[in-house]
Amino acid sequence: MTAPEGRGIAEHRHHSAEHSFRILHVSTGNVCRSPITERLTRHALAHRLGSERTSGLIVESAGTWGHEGAPMEAHAATVLTDFGADPAGFLGRELLDEHVIRADLVLTATRDHRAQVISMGHSAGLRTFTLKEFTRLVRAIDPATLPDPEEAGGVVDRARALVQAAAALRGWLLAPTEEADEVHDPYGAPITFFRSIGDEIHEALEPVVTALTGVPAPA
Repeated sequence: MTAPEGRGIAEHRHHSAEHSFRILHVSTGNVCRSPITERLTRHALAHRLGSERTSGLIVESAGTWGHEGAPMEAHAATVLTDFGADPAGFLGRELLDEHVIRADLVLTATRDHRAQVISMGHSAGLRTFTLKEFTRLVRAIDPATLPDPEEAGGVVDRARALVQAAAALRGWLLAPTEEADEVHDPYGAPITFFRSIGDEIHEALEPVVTALTGVPAPA
């Protein structure tokens, strides 16, 4: 697994970051948790901002043991439909160096996934969090300290500032338990467990999307 041919890591990330902000969701197989998280994030961003203002935000996913080209699990698709999100056209991917290189924010399902992403290098440590860890940190950030999403640079500049602020807080705001930062794998479980995981992911994403966009969740 190598960087894109003919382009250094730092150069590639700088070029990408000038125009967009890329969020990468990571789980194991990329057929359950990360597809749910990816599509719920896209759905929430579009709902808050509209399609035009989300153009600079790119949301994708991959798996550390990704089922390359596989559709998402049927129960995962059902969960997305329950939330009004679109599961259509999804194909699983194996996590590659290039995905980490391009990402401005990596959100993983578990601490093990986070460790695997960081072990790949590419200066990923300061921009890789578990989803629930990032939620906890984001809740502690005063939104008034972030760039106004209506000003030049918009949500992309705001998103970059949010990641920097969260990284600065990480050593000070620890999880109450190890389990607090985990989203467990529903693979092979009944639809009821998938729905409980979907609820966990949705709950964790809400403050993140609010912080990214500056638009509160609908009542």
